[in-house]
Amino acid sequence: MAAPRPRAPAPSARHRCVQLLDRVELEGGAVLRDVRQAYHLDGELNAARDNLVVVFHALTGSADAAGDWWREVVGPGLAIDTRRHAVLCANLLGSCYGTTGPWDPARRPFPLVTTRDMARLVARLVGALHVRSVALAVGGSLGGMVALEFAATFPALARATLAVAAPAAHTASALAWSHIQRRAIAAGGAEGLAIARMVATMTYRTADELEARFGRRTHADGRFEVERYLDHQGEKLRARFDAHSYLALLAAMDAHDVGRGRGGVAAALGRYEGRLVGVGTPGDLLYGDGDVRRWVEAAGAAYRPLASRTGHDAFLTEHAQVSAIVRGVLDG
Repeated sequence: MAAPRPRAPAPSARHRCVQLLDRVELEGGAVLRDVRQAYHLDGELNAARDNLVVVFHALTGSADAAGDWWREVVGPGLAIDTRRHAVLCANLLGSCYGTTGPWDPARRPFPLVTTRDMARLVARLVGALHVRSVALAVGGSLGGMVALEFAATFPALARATLAVAAPAAHTASALAWSHIQRRAIAAGGAEGLAIARMVATMTYRTADELEARFGRRTHADGRFEVERYLDHQGEKLRARFDAHSYLALLAAMDAHDVGRGRGGVAAALGRYEGRLVGVGTPGDLLYGDGDVRRWVEAAGAAYRPLASRTGHDAFLTEHAQVSAIVRGVLDG
């Protein structure tokens, strides 16, 4: 399957670090050797080493939350204030922005990696920083799933966990969307990755948002503006991401079930000792607010709504609302 070399988003002036690990045993029993985990650490750990915020990125995100995809939320004077907190964001296992994954031909075939494996690997980095108490673990979409696994796997590690637009287990509808994307990539290689991104984009946005932005407007070339938008989204991802990594992360999302082997979702999250908050967006086509409310109620957690016409991508676009929610959890 042909695919372009992965290209990271425009680099910031900050330095990306790499943790080297001799051996990583995965949930399924496979063992990875000579593992690299790329990460950014912004801000400084205090003397007590208890001011760390761990941020988990979404499907095609990178370790650069502060300089790239969440720069309106993470930084000096922002909701996750890097003058008060050290902020750790690692590139998730299997991704293609510096962490070991199938983007490297020498690593193929790559074993199944789960959100539990991702959480465990980040926890090893937290341990290497000599942090015994994390102020907040937070993520959206895939990042929210990893945050839930982080809470269930290490119930005493984070004092608060915020999972945004994320289910406790991948739903049948989400599995179906993943299947369509895999078929597109299998049929079209790199071009299939672009098509998969178009499919995914239609789950990230709502019909109301697309109608308001594009309606039936056409471009000078005669094409509908919404067609050009989807093509642009597909080509952008094809230029910067790796198809093999995309498939690996889709598989991790499909395998996601925080209650697996733990007696169910309620038992898994009920053991968590910190403050657990779920955020849902009404109208989210990919993971509806009902998917979030179900695990929130099962776990006895708190729920916060994120109102947006955007849909699933609201955690990336509604900066003021997201910032208010994050501040409330950090300061609560």
